Amino acid sequence: MEFIRLETDVRGVATLSLARAAKHNALSAQMMTELEAAARQLAQEDGVRVVILAADGPTFCAGADLAWMREQFGMDAAARTAESRRIASALQALAALPMPLIGRVQGNAFGGGVGLAAVCDMAIGAEGLRMALTEVKLGIIPANIGPYVLRRMGEVCAREVFMNGRVFSAAEAVRLNLLARAVAPEALDDAVEAEVAPYLDCAPFAVREAKALLNHLAGEVTQGQVDHAIDALARRWESAEAQAGIGAFLEKRPLSWK
Repeated sequence: MEFIRLETDVRGVATLSLARAAKHNALSAQMMTELEAAARQLAQEDGVRVVILAADGPTFCAGADLAWMREQFGMDAAARTAESRRIASALQALAALPMPLIGRVQGNAFGGGVGLAAVCDMAIGAEGLRMALTEVKLGIIPANIGPYVLRRMGEVCAREVFMNGRVFSAAEAVRLNLLARAVAPEALDDAVEAEVAPYLDCAPFAVREAKALLNHLAGEVTQGQVDHAIDALARRWESAEAQAGIGAFLEKRPLSWK
């Protein structure tokens, strides 16, 4: 894999890292395919007890890759739908991990990066980071990440940031239920380790079955919801607003609605 790194220590703690720091870990087509493959590989590993979702560099994930968006700009609706399914499939694979998934959010997370934090069982962030669901600023919608953002944040909190693209801090992300807590950057690794350690004292397959039960009782994201989100984004791409917004973004022009 070129943009994803997977390492497992002797305790059975796997670290799945976004490894595209030079591009702020922006989600390209290849990166999302690799992320899905790594998650599906982990799901088959009986010796893995906990997974940490992390990222290289100062940014956790800047959202969609610029080149990938440029490619989609020239596609027809069917091709865009297929591309939209890439991130949906990666998020589904992460959500389906049978073992606990802990997010280590060391830097800014926008768009799809918020979705990656939301799909974790819990996530810890570094103080000073910023987050936002920025899609609506470009004329599109936070569709594929939407089911996981809503499940994580709850409807009331999601309504504060889902529709306005507003940037919010780590402290506010805690209030919005997106992060479990925010700590000083130098304390982030210790905070993540403190979350990992208790699982290693538990029967590993009991933990997996407890997670499966919790998912069932809490209401899992359904395939119908995922498909609806994919179709909603594909339709939005066809709108005049989306074409104007993405075009302005790619060409670094002012947005007409600002």
